[in-house]
Amino acid sequence: MRILLAEDDEELNRALCFQLKAQGFSVDTCLDGEEALFYGEQNIYDVILLDRMLPHMEGTAVLSRLRKKGVLAPVILITALGTLTDKVTGLNQGADDYLVKPFAFEELLARIHCVARRPRTLENTRNISFLDLTFYPEEYRLSGPSGSCTLSRREAALMETFLRRKEQPLSRSSLLLTVWGPDSDVEEGNLDNYIHFLRRRLTTVGSSLSIKTLRGFGYCLKEK
Repeated sequence: MRILLAEDDEELNRALCFQLKAQGFSVDTCLDGEEALFYGEQNIYDVILLDRMLPHMEGTAVLSRLRKKGVLAPVILITALGTLTDKVTGLNQGADDYLVKPFAFEELLARIHCVARRPRTLENTRNISFLDLTFYPEEYRLSGPSGSCTLSRREAALMETFLRRKEQPLSRSSLLLTVWGPDSDVEEGNLDNYIHFLRRRLTTVGSSLSIKTLRGFGYCLKEK
């Protein structure tokens, strides 16, 4: 499981990072809101731990921006602001859970597992459209101006990732993590093969979209 930890208290950040890694998680850390937004937009996480009172950009502002960008990762707000109004505000802005400081690490761990195992909502399994392309997740079907085709399970997972983060650069590592999982020993060449397959699928359905190669980084789904 890959986690983003955004906490400006350096001592707490280091302690939580150490404890999370000891539990087997892969952890990226940052100390301010602008960094949190950058990490959240550029990578794909299983859970985001977001301090509310971050410098440069407040945590709920980061959360709101990520949701508008289509980032669906579960978010746990971590903050010293524990009034009912604070909690309601955070939840209404897209948080999945709210944890008030100080807290026991065991409680944080339980909440991480809880939000990570929740099934995707109905909204997230609906058809996804971008320009002239529509993807039907439950059918693994891709449709465009010239017709439609059925994707393999891996192709479907990769296409869904691109469409949910449309026009956003996606690193090779984030694609491998999302589609193949953190425990897979898949070689990077497999990703290139599936990118090739998807490009052929886009041509088959006559889409104006293409998967652009970002040299030294990864790929991006954009209009030709």
